[in-house]
Amino acid sequence: MPVPSSLDHRVTEYSLPHAYWLAQASDLAYKDESTIEDQARKWGFDRVRHHLSRFTPPFPLQDTQAFTAAGDHMIITAFRGTEPAQIRDWLSDATTPPWPGPGKTGYVHYGFGEALESVFPDVKKTIAEFRTSGQTVWFTGHSLGGALAMLAGARLYLEEPRLRADGVCTFGQPRTCDRLLAAAYNKGFKQRMYRFVNNNDIVPQLPPEPAYTHVDALRYIDSNGRIRESTSFLGGLADRAKGLTADAFAPASDGVRDHSMRRYIAALEKNLA
Repeated sequence: MPVPSSLDHRVTEYSLPHAYWLAQASDLAYKDESTIEDQARKWGFDRVRHHLSRFTPPFPLQDTQAFTAAGDHMIITAFRGTEPAQIRDWLSDATTPPWPGPGKTGYVHYGFGEALESVFPDVKKTIAEFRTSGQTVWFTGHSLGGALAMLAGARLYLEEPRLRADGVCTFGQPRTCDRLLAAAYNKGFKQRMYRFVNNNDIVPQLPPEPAYTHVDALRYIDSNGRIRESTSFLGGLADRAKGLTADAFAPASDGVRDHSMRRYIAALEKNLA
């Protein structure tokens, strides 16, 4: 299965080639607006809208950014992430109160709830406006962006069912919600949610359990760069230990290196080669 040379706008379900393009969209979310617009047009999207909200201290993430790109058959909303050191410090703060979950289901980390709320009304309005011919809708993002993509999918599913996304694909997503919301999400997004985690990536290990948990559908990238659909607890521990020893001079930095969006894209390319 070679690396796809172009994005297939008629895809209606998850596939590894489509995950590759959603990874590219997640990476594109880090770029400036003109770069995003130019690249989206090259990918075949004729409409692009940017979503931006700026915060003032003490909110630690400063702003939330995303873009929505639409064509005749597909709409993609990609949320921008943040630096691993910044999000790690923020998610480690145990004093942060919970934020009510979508549709009054469970709860989410306060920072995620606040960050998404700042742009979600515009995202929802844009999707409703752009979805003129039954296009498929996909949410994606890396790091913080992955958490926001997952929660945006949850909000549409639980609050606006008519706009429910066809799929969500995240990369290096942190734990986002409690078990109640995760269970509802797993039910509604079975075979439509895919959460990629690269070996020792530090961000998916935060915030700590048991207060917060992950949704299902893990796609684990092992220390050799192979994507696994499942892995045992002990097997995962052994593989992460192997990843830590890959760089004898800086083993502690492996969790930050593995969080890089470029590493996720490289792994997808390797598995498609």
